[in-house]
Amino acid sequence: MIKVNRNLVLLFLLFCISCNFGRPKPFSFVQLCDPQLGMGGYGHDTAAFHQAVRQINELGCDFVVICGDLVHHAGDSSYADFLRIRKDFTMPCYLAPGNHDLGNVPDDSSLLYYRKTIGEDYYTFRNKGVGFIVTNTQLWKASVGSESENHDRWFKESLLREGKKGEPVIVIGHYPLFLESPDEEEEYFNLPVEKRSELLQLFQQNNVRAYLSGHTHRTVINQYETILLVSGETTCRNFDQRPMGFRLWEV
Repeated sequence: MIKVNRNLVLLFLLFCISCNFGRPKPFSFVQLCDPQLGMGGYGHDTAAFHQAVRQINELGCDFVVICGDLVHHAGDSSYADFLRIRKDFTMPCYLAPGNHDLGNVPDDSSLLYYRKTIGEDYYTFRNKGVGFIVTNTQLWKASVGSESENHDRWFKESLLREGKKGEPVIVIGHYPLFLESPDEEEEYFNLPVEKRSELLQLFQQNNVRAYLSGHTHRTVINQYETILLVSGETTCRNFDQRPMGFRLWEV
C-alpha cells in the first residue's frame, strides 16, 4: 500500500490483485479508469488526475494503462490538459479510447480527431513475456462499417499471433464484456451479446488471462473460466460510493 497524505482533499486507495500467470518475470502495472476530465467538476478532475500521477510514479511500476474516457467532452482544451498531466508519468502510459473520446457511435471525423490528437486507437505491446492488446471497444459496441471490420480483422490476427507464443495475454478496452452474466441482455454498460460471446470464445482459445476495462464508474470484477474481467475505480466520479483510485496489478 502507498502512503496516503490525509491532509489532501482527494484520497486514493490502492487495490492490489496478485495474478499467478506463471511464466513471465514478475512485474507490476497500474490500471487507471476514466479520468474523464470534466465529469466530476473540471478543477476536481484535473487535480485528481494530477494526484493519481504523483502517487503512481512513487510505485515504480513498469507502465500504466488508462481504460478510456480520457475526457468528458473531447476538444482541444480538454485534450491539451489531459496530455499535459499525462506527460508527468515517469513510466510508459498506454491509452484506450472510450465513448466520451469518440462518441457513442464513432464516425470518420471523431476517429480522425482522436488519432491526430491522441494517437492510435488500437495496438499491441509486450512486457516481460506478457502480450497486451489495446482495443477500440466503440467499434465493437457500434457497427461503423469498414472501421469495425478493420478493427475486427486486426484484433483476431493480433490475438492469434500472441496466443501462438504460449504466453499470457491481457486485453485492454473501455466497455466491459458483461456486468453480471455472460448471457445478460445488452445495455449501455456492456457489449452486444453476439460480440461478447465471440470474444469470450476467442479469449479462451488464445490464452487470454485478463480483460481490463472502465466505463462503469463502479468496481466490477467477474471470472469467466480462467479469465479475470475487471472494471476498476475512476479518478473523477464513482457511482458506487467507493473512493476514487486506481488498481495496481502484480504479475
